[in-house]
Amino acid sequence: MTVVPPAGANLRGAVDLSSLVNRPPAPAPGVSTGSAPGGAVAGVVPVPNLVLEGTDTNFAELLELSKIVPVIVDLWATWSEPATQLTPVIENLIREFNGRFVLATVDIDTNPQLAQAFQATSVPTLAAVINGQPVQLFDGVLPAAQIREVLERVLELAAQHGVTGVAEAAETPDGPPAEPVEPELPPHHREAYEAIERGDYTTAIDIYKLALARDPRDAMATAGLAQVSLLGRLQGKTIAEVRSAAADDPADLDAQLLVADLDLSGGHIEDAFDRLLGLFPGQDAAGKNAIRQRMLELFEVVGTDDPRVPPARKRLTALLY
Repeated sequence: MTVVPPAGANLRGAVDLSSLVNRPPAPAPGVSTGSAPGGAVAGVVPVPNLVLEGTDTNFAELLELSKIVPVIVDLWATWSEPATQLTPVIENLIREFNGRFVLATVDIDTNPQLAQAFQATSVPTLAAVINGQPVQLFDGVLPAAQIREVLERVLELAAQHGVTGVAEAAETPDGPPAEPVEPELPPHHREAYEAIERGDYTTAIDIYKLALARDPRDAMATAGLAQVSLLGRLQGKTIAEVRSAAADDPADLDAQLLVADLDLSGGHIEDAFDRLLGLFPGQDAAGKNAIRQRMLELFEVVGTDDPRVPPARKRLTALLY
């Protein structure tokens, strides 16, 4: 849910960064900031990259940087497939704005103080810091077009508070920093990824199904289909309405399946598995099959090598037989 303040709003947030503000800053590598009377600074600030790693030890320096240019904070975790998918999308969007933002990626597992400060109860969670003050943006996954709109609103809010500087990424001797070389995707996977970026999950699902029809052993397509199917099921739905529907009718299996999707998309993987496995014994044959199929999809979303998958798979097998 997006919570960017409307135009004219004051910078206030439920996030408490006082413990980070009051500690001596450990410089973020290569970042040089200056200050001016009144706090906020307009101008150009050199940075090693528009995408920086935010940590418990260097975040005070990034708070200083936010007095010149808005800092977007991407709280993620390696175990969250939605988070690892969203981060590259956000990085690309940040670069589209040509230095009007700096992105700080924060691994919540290795930076517990930041996770607590930003109240990251699920990942991915996106926030902004403007002139040292936090602004909550959204959690979960949004299409690239909606994230771009959120960033535009952050720029408007930053301008209201005098934060209108530009970050200038360091250049290498041969010119601008080289973009990381990504392995080239097969055509079908590239088309599916492009559809996902524009929020067209239906097209992406059709593309992955076609890829699997051509090669049922395509593990990348199997995982991609599971992931985009989850995004499609949650598209256009709010957290409140999904949870309310499930609470109002505990016997509605579709509503319970959707809550499991929601839990998993927010990083609550074991909760999602436990919910479905707990429902299994009370279902008829059709309901049990629906749960089995959803569990297998969620295993693909999480990653079959995730340590939480084998115990859940073992429990599911025991229930089946």
